Amino acid sequence: MERVISRELPLCKSRLAIKMENVGEDIVLIVRGGTREHIGCAVLAVPRPSLTGTGFSSTASVLNVTGHKDEAICRLLAERLSAATNQTVFCCGGFHLDQITPEQINEVIRSAQEIADELVADG
Repeated sequence: MERVISRELPLCKSRLAIKMENVGEDIVLIVRGGTREHIGCAVLAVPRPSLTGTGFSSTASVLNVTGHKDEAICRLLAERLSAATNQTVFCCGGFHLDQITPEQINEVIRSAQEIADELVADG
């Protein structure tokens, strides 16, 4: 199954898009957005029993391209989906906007959280 969810980002004057595809029992997510799509980060999240003893959490391994801050988006999505679905999740991609402001960063992160919520809710 392949699915794309996107959000318009008025402050950024761009959009954030997340493509999800099932690969066997696993999930691959591709993050795109801003003014220049790229791969700035790769995250592999593996589910595990939560340390609280209830439900699942995940452990993530991260590779960042030097100078890129895309981990905030990729890690959020990978860990959230891995814990919620009890599946291995790989997330890569990036969002770029020249001279991004703190308000614009918040808009991107908030939108990534909304997309993660939607993906989890849809199972």
